[in-house]
This record gives sequence, structure tokens and C-alpha cells, in this order.
Amino acid sequence: MRANPRRCPGRPDEGLITISQGESMSSIERLESGPRMSQAVIHNGVVYLAGQVAADCPGAPVKDQARNILERTDKLLAAAGTDKAKLLQVTIWLADMRTFDEMNSVWDKWVVTGSTPARATVEAKLASPGYTVEMSFIAAR
Repeated sequence: MRANPRRCPGRPDEGLITISQGESMSSIERLESGPRMSQAVIHNGVVYLAGQVAADCPGAPVKDQARNILERTDKLLAAAGTDKAKLLQVTIWLADMRTFDEMNSVWDKWVVTGSTPARATVEAKLASPGYTVEMSFIAAR
């Protein structure tokens, strides 16, 4: 294997990193992988979940969809060796921002007090009209 030196921009004498071809700096683990995406990817002690929708109940009210997503999230986090107390960041997409309080009524009962993640909630057109909420999670392992 041949060494492949790379320099960090702006640091001509520092930051020389040598990586041998075929060598990995750390492993990547994928859970529930399909042809398009994995439901979870674990790298360097961080768990990244794909955007979760209420696949079991499309067309249901936001509260039911949020509850379904959070139940699925608990299972995915457990499979990845972590849990909701270790959440770092969550992004929530709502099809209609007027359902923000409805979604939060479920979220507030689910999230661990004192371990709330950084979070953003935005309004967006989702992949299917039956979905009214989607959530994506990043957690420490």
C-alpha cells in the first residue's frame, strides 16, 4: 500500500496526514441498509438516523404520526447501542407549522428532561401527502 500524504489548506508545514490506501481511520456500521439508504449509520461513536416518517400510519393526525416516529426512534437507537437520553440534535419537518403545538405535546412527553437535544423545526413539503411530520436524529453512542 502506498502512502497518500495530504496537507491541510493554509498550513504548509503542519497538518500532514498519511493514510495508506485501503486503510480506514475508523469503522462505519450501517443498520437496516437498503438500496437507497440506511436507517442508521454509526461512526466515531455518533449515531445518525435517517429521516423517520410514520410509515405505519400515513394520513393519521400529527400526534399519532409523531408518536409512531418516536416509538420507531426508540427501537433504532436501542439497536445502535444508545437511547434518547444521548440525543445531540434533532431536525423536525412539519407539513404545516400550525401543527407545531400538537407535535410538541407528544415530543414533550417523550424527551428526557435535562437531556434535551439541540433542535430545529421547519415547515416543508414532505415526500408523500400522507406524511405530516418527519424527524431526523443524531445521538452519541
